Amino acid sequence: MLVLKGSEAAARIKKEVQEMVEGLGGHVPTAAIVRVGERPDDLSYERNVMKKIASFGMEARSFAFPESIREGEFQAEFQKINDDPSIDGILLFCPLPRHMNGLTFEIIEIGAVKLNSRMEIVDTFEELIRPEKDLDGISPVNRARIFAGEKDGFAPCTAEAVIEILKTYQIPMEGKRAVVVGRSMVVGRPLSMLFLKENATVTVCHTKTADLKAVCREADILVAAAGKAGMISGEFVKPGAVVADVGINVDENGALKGDVEWDGLEAAAAAAATPVPGGVGSVTTAVLCRHLAEAAMRKYGAEQAQN
Repeated sequence: MLVLKGSEAAARIKKEVQEMVEGLGGHVPTAAIVRVGERPDDLSYERNVMKKIASFGMEARSFAFPESIREGEFQAEFQKINDDPSIDGILLFCPLPRHMNGLTFEIIEIGAVKLNSRMEIVDTFEELIRPEKDLDGISPVNRARIFAGEKDGFAPCTAEAVIEILKTYQIPMEGKRAVVVGRSMVVGRPLSMLFLKENATVTVCHTKTADLKAVCREADILVAAAGKAGMISGEFVKPGAVVADVGINVDENGALKGDVEWDGLEAAAAAAATPVPGGVGSVTTAVLCRHLAEAAMRKYGAEQAQN
């Protein structure tokens, strides 16, 4: 069984990014990493992202806010980052604290009745991000572009990382049956659109899918993105299938585990599979770096055209 290591795809993307940066006339693409609170997983990811961006020859600036920050105050601070011309891309850590739902209301009294009146047209902070700076594809505009099959939208980095690994190892997608287990807006749904763009035939599964095992066994390419450790065993995999494990789970010993039971894949005669760790996750940050370089190139090109 071929092990699809993410390092191969990450190295290819790094070369692409360095070539893009060299063509920017000395401009160094700069990302804003926006975090609210001190969650350990966010802190760890922030360190990894900033280190990766620096290794790709670009810059990252951290904007950290206390979890107690008021919604209006955060919105004002975020808008400053959004409007800052020195910032080419933004990575907003989600989810935000529950009290920050992106809506502001005022109370209007009509007689004895109190009504909520919306003061803002923004439903979530994801809608505030300028699409051209949205590095992880969370803005409604970028989501719409991905679902429309357009080329200029940024897809969620993890979903795109799956496609990049398959391309790196020259695994054909056109005409193949791709089954995605998971329907989140972070991986499952956008990944299904990216597969369609590659002319694959896609089935998206979830917890309510009848006879999930039988559906998975029809897959030429099986993607596990349900967020449940060991959910996909060798019995779900048909001989010759390629398996992409997107799951990142931590067991009782603190070790990372995927959604796939790795030990059962060889017995199932799988053709290839991504490991956890060292697979899709290691490509996700590389894709983020490429989005940053692309955002800078688009802005630089627009500025050149104006001049």
